[in-house]
Amino acid sequence: MTDFAVIADSLCYSYGHNVALEGLDFTVSHGCMFGLLGPNGSGKTTLFRLLSTLVPIQAGKLTVCGFDVASNQAHVRRHLGVTFQSPAVDVRLTVRENLKCHGSVYGLSGTMLNNRVGELLEQFHLSDRSSYLVGQLSGGLKRRVELAKGLMHRPRILLLDEPTSGLDPRARQEFWDLLQTQVRSHGTTVIVATHLMPEAELCDQLLLLDRGHRIATGSPFELQSKLAGERLTLRLRDADATQSIVDELLQCKTVRDANRLTVRVNQPAEQIAKLISRLGDQMIGLELTRPSLEDVFLELTGRCLDSEGNDHE
Repeated sequence: MTDFAVIADSLCYSYGHNVALEGLDFTVSHGCMFGLLGPNGSGKTTLFRLLSTLVPIQAGKLTVCGFDVASNQAHVRRHLGVTFQSPAVDVRLTVRENLKCHGSVYGLSGTMLNNRVGELLEQFHLSDRSSYLVGQLSGGLKRRVELAKGLMHRPRILLLDEPTSGLDPRARQEFWDLLQTQVRSHGTTVIVATHLMPEAELCDQLLLLDRGHRIATGSPFELQSKLAGERLTLRLRDADATQSIVDELLQCKTVRDANRLTVRVNQPAEQIAKLISRLGDQMIGLELTRPSLEDVFLELTGRCLDSEGNDHE
């Protein structure tokens, strides 16, 4: 086994004159949850396509499980399980039929195939729904079927592109619980592209992307620890009218979102005392937290994670 599950070296990709990835370097350790985080146009989707061998390598080198993606695509694919953002299950087949069809693609048959299907139905709590048509299932259950299908052939790496898109909070949490169990119990390396902060914070390691460049890598805690101070959020009766007063008191520029003002402060107790004294009943509430990944991205790029980037990812 190689030292890393994935190694990217000076990876580049362009759509005509639009540069999607430029000189990208990173590594992914075995058996970890690795997150690709960035706004639209950051290069997440292009990187996902390269990892899954859907598009050819244009420049640089990408190695997956020790195999060069440019010259050993067949070997790479044997080690990959992929769940795309768009559904890839047949809604006209039952849960069991979907799994059996996918397993047969990878050469499983007979008792071996039936046993593997049974294992996954139990692991993902789908046994009681095995004879249901997938089209009859809720969004959360369909995603479980997608995940089980991607793991049929016991891949070493599971690629997930915005896997919880469209799910309600409960289904999203259940899906991530299953993912974390897969990593802990089976040692699967999971690489997930996401734009959701709560999901990114569940990853062991993150790659922050912006306009095709690596902005930072590290654990969520390591990235958040790079920023000094704490994040102070004020809820005000009239943030529009009060923002200039808060900016003057704190000697810095706050960010306004509806009736909330957000700023990073180094001496929160002293600053909060000033605000309470000056604003009085204009202040509805306040919250003090450590810097978020959104703060990290804003500090490093000057842009928010929900901003638009290039036309192509």
